[in-house]
Amino acid sequence: MAITLVDPSGLPKIDVYRQVSIATGSKLVFIAGQVAWDAEGATVGEGDLAAQVERCYLNVGTALAEVGGSFDDVAKLTAYVVDWTPDKMPLFLEGVARAAAKLGTTPVPPATLLGVAALDVPAHLVEIEATAVLD
Repeated sequence: MAITLVDPSGLPKIDVYRQVSIATGSKLVFIAGQVAWDAEGATVGEGDLAAQVERCYLNVGTALAEVGGSFDDVAKLTAYVVDWTPDKMPLFLEGVARAAAKLGTTPVPPATLLGVAALDVPAHLVEIEATAVLD
């Protein structure tokens, strides 16, 4: 099979999709949009954008580690933020910095940040997806 689907331990199991897919050949890794869920699926940091951004990045890091990668392997990030306005950037960056301190790296691949009206669960303020390339 050219595609291997993975549900990393440490992330909640989602019935309708897997958290990670690995394409062989050039070994592209696509990380599903991560929200501020802990391993049991409980929302972390309700109402706190910085806390939710931090958790999203940590969840992306967990997914990457499960498949032998790290943020050093991330080719692209996309962030979706509910009711985005530029004045929220300091909170977003605070969350990134807190995650980077815990991950031991600064996740700075090319990125896109999009403002959206809502996400899958009303308590979720941000969702972050990643594409990585592994050797």
